[in-house]
Amino acid sequence: MASNDYDLVVVGAGHAGCEAAAAAARMGAAVAVVTLDRRTIAQMPCNPAIGGIGKGHLVAELDALGGLQGWAADRAGIQFKMLNASRGPAVWGPRAQCDKARYTEIMARVLGGLRGLEIIESEVVGLLSDDVGVTGVRLRDGRLLRARTTILTTGTFLGGVLHSGEESRPGGRHGERPSIGLGAELEGLGLELRRFKTGTPPRLRMSSLDVEQLEVQGGDEPPRAFSWRTRKVTNRIECWVTRTPERIQGIIKDNLHRSPLFSGVIEGVGPRYCPSIEDKIVRFPQHREHTVFLEPEGLTTESVYVNGLSTSLPADVQEAVVHAVPGLSRAEFLRYGYAVEYDMVAPGQVGKDLVCRDVPGLALAGQVLGTSGYEEAAALGFLAGVNAVRAGRGEDAFVLGREEAYMGVLVDDLVLREHVEPYRMFTSRAEHRLLLGIDSARERLMARGVRLGLVREEVFHVEHGRWKDRRKVRSALEETRLNPDRATKETLREMAGIELKTPSSWAGLLRRQDVDVDRIAEAIPGLGELSEEDRRIVVGLLRYDGYLARHRREIDRVRRLRYVEISRSFDPSVVPGLSREVVEQLQRHRPATLAEAERLPGMTPAAIAILAGRLARGTEGA
Repeated sequence: MASNDYDLVVVGAGHAGCEAAAAAARMGAAVAVVTLDRRTIAQMPCNPAIGGIGKGHLVAELDALGGLQGWAADRAGIQFKMLNASRGPAVWGPRAQCDKARYTEIMARVLGGLRGLEIIESEVVGLLSDDVGVTGVRLRDGRLLRARTTILTTGTFLGGVLHSGEESRPGGRHGERPSIGLGAELEGLGLELRRFKTGTPPRLRMSSLDVEQLEVQGGDEPPRAFSWRTRKVTNRIECWVTRTPERIQGIIKDNLHRSPLFSGVIEGVGPRYCPSIEDKIVRFPQHREHTVFLEPEGLTTESVYVNGLSTSLPADVQEAVVHAVPGLSRAEFLRYGYAVEYDMVAPGQVGKDLVCRDVPGLALAGQVLGTSGYEEAAALGFLAGVNAVRAGRGEDAFVLGREEAYMGVLVDDLVLREHVEPYRMFTSRAEHRLLLGIDSARERLMARGVRLGLVREEVFHVEHGRWKDRRKVRSALEETRLNPDRATKETLREMAGIELKTPSSWAGLLRRQDVDVDRIAEAIPGLGELSEEDRRIVVGLLRYDGYLARHRREIDRVRRLRYVEISRSFDPSVVPGLSREVVEQLQRHRPATLAEAERLPGMTPAAIAILAGRLARGTEGA
């Protein structure tokens, strides 16, 4: 059988696979990407959007490190919107509705143009291994691809089964076949698999919608791009909003016995935060209506994504539900909704480099690790690709801390915490979220992107100059004194509509929530010379600096804990005072430091105090 050698083989070309392969190839590795169909590279099988609350933070961080998703979303974007804009800047969530065909085209072109990257259209039917670990893959046509590291990014294809009403059939996505034998091989290597489930709503024909009955939802003006590589983005479409009427509850309840979700056909666990419409009706009967967002899937297609009506009910029931919704009474279906069940690798079986702890040479990224969403998948794929290259060079793993990035929170949660449903990133998962806003992503991470070889130094120097300018202006705002003399009071009253009663500074005035920054910015020395983005960042830092200082103190505490190491030979079962649950968690996850142990499920402050005392005495047990 023919055999080809690579530094890295990536199985799957979804969002995780694309970022893994692109990062590795740009770092100089020889990469093979195996996909069932070139036409589905970076496909958006569910919502044709990138970003959102929590997810947008991942995209911003990925972009700062040199990843592709934000850059591609800017070029394929057809409507841009900042979610959570009424709240503080730390939890703003940028989101771009994309032309899904254009997004796939862009990512396929980028991958196809990278030196050292080969796209192979085939199916992986087995893994190659020896006494050391996984050494490559076997393709259906008999070819062997050998590599130092193999990254599985199989999405929902691993043992995938599609469900629609009473019908179930093998499949990873609509019209695509699943990967059947690979799951058995993973179990044969000692990995524990679990069954998860996700779903998608119907797609409707745009010209069949009664838009006069729908509420228009436009994008932001001016729209904001994801990437530092993008000069300008433009809103090109409108979306619409409607709401389900109360009478659909009866339609759904009368047909629950035909739902695979409630008839017992589906065994996998679905996402609690993104339930199907039948799940909403059963779990939240007090809600008389549910919001439905109608989102065009591109500029050259009539397909409209019905966000909020995910379902696996039979086709006739889906039609009855949709046609009962205001504005959709004559809607034509282009595709019915369905659910998909798939295999994923149970949490805690990979290290922070995303390599399986007990299977060297095999890394995982994306939904096979139990995540849900394009953004989580892309972030994990990027990290897996980077770490595969670094491992080949004999370098330490590239690991981000929870206090440094949402990407660090993502990996930390997947590696050290149990999750029994598809994992989705939220800002609430990050205890240091005030320090991790989208505005600070470049300043936090771009220098690391340069060191990885994925961000050009000249770009970094331009950005670094902007950071210096912001710090300079902020210092000047703090130092400038404003005394409540008659002339100053009159000027401020006229300019900003505020009364100055005690001595202050420009910084002090800008911290006030009743001050309209845009109204007075041009009159404040230095501030008016900054770009709108830089001005917003400076004011945001001024208004939240007290909270930021508190979070930095908490980070210092965590860093001190991080230096307390736990050796591999540590035996928690001999430590008096630890509960059985704590001992089991320590034995299963084998944390390397006290800081990692602190975040394990079931870990208590009392248990951490016992461990800290034991480790400080140097008596870690046999």
